[in-house]
Amino acid sequence: MRKKSDRYVPLILLAPALLLVVGVIIYPICHAISLSFQYYKLTDFANRRFVGLQNYVAIWQNEAFIASLGNTVKWVVITVSFQLLLGLGLAMLLNTPFHGRGIVRSITLMPWVTPGVVIALMWVWIYNGNFGILNKCLISLGLLDQGIPWLGSDKTALYSQIVTMVWQGLPFFAIMILAALQVIPSDLYEAAEISGAGSWQKFIYITLPQIMPTIVTTCMLRIIWVFNNVEVLYLMTGGGPGHSSMTVSLIAYIRAQKSLDFGQGSTIAIYGTLFMIAFMAIYLKFTRGGDYE
Repeated sequence: MRKKSDRYVPLILLAPALLLVVGVIIYPICHAISLSFQYYKLTDFANRRFVGLQNYVAIWQNEAFIASLGNTVKWVVITVSFQLLLGLGLAMLLNTPFHGRGIVRSITLMPWVTPGVVIALMWVWIYNGNFGILNKCLISLGLLDQGIPWLGSDKTALYSQIVTMVWQGLPFFAIMILAALQVIPSDLYEAAEISGAGSWQKFIYITLPQIMPTIVTTCMLRIIWVFNNVEVLYLMTGGGPGHSSMTVSLIAYIRAQKSLDFGQGSTIAIYGTLFMIAFMAIYLKFTRGGDYE
């Protein structure tokens, strides 16, 4: 017969993990919500006060925040879409037997394991309008007459950084989808061949349904990570020129860490969290929550 004290054993064992969750996740979220209702500027700390919804209303009059909304949608949707498409193609290639496949698979991981700071600085050099390798290649191929300031123009800055993020996140999609491809039973393909199915039909009716749960999960993770990415944008352009490459996460970081306005910085972060929750809810609804049984 179990002792009464035994019922508390699971709680005791879970206590360290629960304390960690409270300290690392729940408390910072609650503190950020609290700050969003305050005028809290370290450069004017003496006037710290409760302002209610004032920050939530005032932020909609900020041009940088308004611009960041559209930029964030472009930043997330275009980046994750191209990472998925190119990652799927690369995974299919890496799943095909060829000489040196193991080496190619190892090299494929390099962008993913490279620190974000190194990636940002490397691509700043590639995009440099005066001596960047991208301009040199395009000019030598006759595609350009003179160099383009890729990060210095409001028409190309955001899209140039999207290319950088696609390059950085491509291996994650490729490896995840490759793992899913390798567990598809070969009997399914053999049965399809006997039935006279072609390569495209096998991809549509066998490969895609089998890897779809992996695609849904991987896209969800990348949407969250790309949305929250700050280091690449901050180091490459700082959100400029103007507000052309400013995103919600970046403006929240700049407002809190650079301007030391933790009230409005927290408000923007809360808005970003709400946008992310709404976006993920819509995404999961259209993908049926990854249920493809």
